[in-house]
Amino acid sequence: MDYFQAFILAIIEGITEFLPVSSTGHMIIASSFMGIQADPFVKLFTIVIQLGAILSVVVLYFKRFFKSFDFYLKLFVAFLPAACLGILLSDLIDTMLESALTVAISLVIGGVILLFVDKWFNKGTLKDESEVSYVTALKIGFFQCLAMIPGVSRSGASIVGGMGLNLTRKAAAEFSFFLAVPTMLAATSKKLLDFYQEGHIITSDQLKVLAFGNIIAFIVAMLAIKSFIGFLNKYGFKMFGWYRIVVGLILIILILSGKTLEIL
Repeated sequence: MDYFQAFILAIIEGITEFLPVSSTGHMIIASSFMGIQADPFVKLFTIVIQLGAILSVVVLYFKRFFKSFDFYLKLFVAFLPAACLGILLSDLIDTMLESALTVAISLVIGGVILLFVDKWFNKGTLKDESEVSYVTALKIGFFQCLAMIPGVSRSGASIVGGMGLNLTRKAAAEFSFFLAVPTMLAATSKKLLDFYQEGHIITSDQLKVLAFGNIIAFIVAMLAIKSFIGFLNKYGFKMFGWYRIVVGLILIILILSGKTLEIL
């Protein structure tokens, strides 16, 4: 992987990680068109650059992260389902990640759901995380687990789940951002541990590429988060739904036409 490829993937990560469009699907498409070989370092890179995206959430919502201890407890409760199921179903998840068709189908189905979300859940009354109960936080955590199916979108699942549990669009999106911090930290830590346990070592050049990717992901994620909240409040989810459907159908066409897609 060269710096240009790292730059493109980091931009994609920064834009798509917090949007309901599936970063996994976009990574697969981009890496395939750029001819990036899915070696152990590339797989590590696509996970570790999430640290840059995580930092953008902490910076943008700095005061909220130091608001109260109750805030952390709710995030921990919401994080538990993904932590437990991620360990129990790790082999199944790895198998699904090898299927580009799974990603494509998930994109389309998720897109169809987003077309109707604004009609289904348009009367939310919970305006921020302080009004979210521990039970509601746990339920949102279970919704997030749907993203273990490649192409579903972690943010999309948790945002829609939050809205279904009476959160406003803005509150559901922000809780999803906050929940991303422990979830993505855990995913990154596990990937690093697996990388070293498999006998791999990060070289100095690879470390520079990782640092570069994280910086780009951080900058782009900052812009994406701020833009997404404003866009969501004004237009809702329908455009994201259509976008997912189009991308999913394109991916299905490529697969049926015999195009080989490198799985990250």
